[in-house]
Amino acid sequence: MTLTVSATVERWPVAGYFIISRGAKGHVDVVRCEISDGVHIGTAEATPIYYEGESAEQCAQEIIEFAAEHSELDRATLLQRMPRGAARNALDCALWDLESRQKNISLWRLASLPEPMPLISAFTISLGKPEIMEAQARQAAFTGQRLLKLKLSGEDDHERVAAVHRGAPDARLIVDANESWNDLDIAAEAALLAQYSVELIEQPVSAGKEHLLSGVRSPVPLCADESCHTSADVERLAPYYDVINIKLDKAGGLTEAIAMAHAAQAMGLKIMVGCMLSTSLGIRPAFALAQLAHWVDLDGPLLLAKDRADAFQFEFGRILPGDRLD
Repeated sequence: MTLTVSATVERWPVAGYFIISRGAKGHVDVVRCEISDGVHIGTAEATPIYYEGESAEQCAQEIIEFAAEHSELDRATLLQRMPRGAARNALDCALWDLESRQKNISLWRLASLPEPMPLISAFTISLGKPEIMEAQARQAAFTGQRLLKLKLSGEDDHERVAAVHRGAPDARLIVDANESWNDLDIAAEAALLAQYSVELIEQPVSAGKEHLLSGVRSPVPLCADESCHTSADVERLAPYYDVINIKLDKAGGLTEAIAMAHAAQAMGLKIMVGCMLSTSLGIRPAFALAQLAHWVDLDGPLLLAKDRADAFQFEFGRILPGDRLD
C-alpha cells in the first residue's frame, strides 16, 4: 500500500507563561503529521523534547525523510529503524489513527486497552514565588481542579508546597522536582512535603544519577520521568523508583509506550501518563493509555491560550472521552 506522509510545524501560544526550573515558555511548537492511503487519513501531533535538543523543524524533516526512504511504513519498521523521540511519536500515532479509521474501530479497541472512562488529570502550577503559586492554586481549586502538580526548583520548595496547600487545602498534590534535588537530603525533603499529603515526587535527581537514590527511604513514592524513556529503562530504574512517567514523545509513540506500561506492571511499578505542552490531538493516544495509569497528567491543552476545535472536554478536574477523541 502506498502511503502519503506530510509533516507541518504549528505554533500554539501558552496561556500566560509556563515556567519550570529550566525556564519559561510563551508558546509551544508542535509537529502535525498526516498519513493518507488515498481514502483514509491518520493524524497525530508530537511535541519536540526541547531539553534533548529537538526542534519542531528538525522533527518535521525527520518524518519526511524517513517516509521517503521507506516504501513499507509500519509501526514495526519505526521501532526497528527510527530513534525514539517526537518524530517517531508523530509517525507512530498517525499510523495507529490511520489503521483505526481503515478498520472503523476505536483506538482503544485496536490497541487492546480498556474502554475510555473519565479521568482525573493533574493541573500544573508553574514555578514561581510562593505567594504567586498560592494564588494560582486557589484559582485552580475554584475552577474545580482536584489534583495539582507543582513545579519545584530545589530552592524554597517547602515554602512553595506550603503555599499551594494554603491556597487549595482540599486538593491532592504531586510535585515535579525536575532533576533539582541532587545536592539535597531527599528523604528529609520528602518527609517535609509528606505533611502536606504530597502523594508523588517526580524526578528528584538528574537522569543518570540514580545512584543518589540508593538506600533512600522516602515516605512519598518517587517517579522517574527524564530518567525513563523506553521499556528498556524500566528494569534498571526499578530499584530506585516506585513509579514511571510515560510520555509518548519520550517513548517515541504509543507502541513503545504500551510496552513501557507492560514492563512497569511486570516489575511491580505504578504508572503515570504525562504529556508535554500540546493540543488535544497530542494527548489523544495518551488518554487511551492513561486508562492503565495510577496518576494522569494530561493538562497540556489546558495550559494553552486555545485548543483545537475538536478538543477534549475538561470538567471539574476530569478529562472526558469524546465522540472524536476517544
